[in-house]
Amino acid sequence: MERLDGSSAVPERLRGGIIALGNFDGFHLGHQAVVGRAVARARAEGRPALVGTFDPHPIRHFVPDSAPFRLTTLDQRQRLFAEAGADAMVVFRFDTALAALGAEAFVEQRLIAALSIAGVVTGEDFTFGKARSGSVAMLAAFGAARGFSVDTVAPVALDGATVSSSRVRELLQEGDPRGAARLLTRPFAIAGLVQHGDKLGRTIGYPTANLDMGGYVRPAYGIYAVRGTLTDGRVLDGAANLGIRPSFDPPKELLEPFFFDFSGDLYGQPLEVALIDYLRPEARFDSLEALTTQMDADCARARDLLAR
Repeated sequence: MERLDGSSAVPERLRGGIIALGNFDGFHLGHQAVVGRAVARARAEGRPALVGTFDPHPIRHFVPDSAPFRLTTLDQRQRLFAEAGADAMVVFRFDTALAALGAEAFVEQRLIAALSIAGVVTGEDFTFGKARSGSVAMLAAFGAARGFSVDTVAPVALDGATVSSSRVRELLQEGDPRGAARLLTRPFAIAGLVQHGDKLGRTIGYPTANLDMGGYVRPAYGIYAVRGTLTDGRVLDGAANLGIRPSFDPPKELLEPFFFDFSGDLYGQPLEVALIDYLRPEARFDSLEALTTQMDADCARARDLLAR
């Protein structure tokens, strides 16, 4: 699957496609419905299937000091779009120039001139252009005048509530990764390069693969049952501390998975860690013995949960 720059003309073989437009952070059930409609239309018409996403998120541009909130990186989104059947991901870099681009100019420059699109699929609440001045109705009017179709997809509901990225974040922050996974159709996962830490874990028999949380939303601090995926496809079960490690000084925010029955050097390697179950909040222990006893219990419980 190709990653394309949304400000430049795409290769001829990808012009004239059907594009799903949105942010698609998290790629939950609602996003999947929009992209699924675009892919189905593209296949029916023999056209390329494209997914347009905005990065960084507009909130990050307008409120740069906002708390981390991302559910997916661009790399994760690209993989998810490919699995959904898209041929290419078009990244619209949300910078000062894009923020200043009016709705009609966005359509003319980014959709028609750069992509020569034949159709657009969005959610019903999609907005675009300077100050979010462009609506779905306006997009449909542009399409009618410029020769491309516009389809909208209604919000998806689960258990009587609309599926949204905001709700996914809330569930993670409430310590409910399984609830979040129902909306995402997969566990929430944090990806990054394994860092060198202070290596305290290995001194008590629990070596960890440390990941920085970066721009991801902060789920509830605590202990999780997790699954890690290595670049070679191996999947490792484990338990992880996500938080600031209150038993150690100085506090340092990390995701620290310990993988059962694994030995090897992961430093500097890409790793993706999926949060499966929330076991308990973080706690401070007065001794390494007390900490180790609790970690033994946590790992036993995580093994049991993951085995189910």
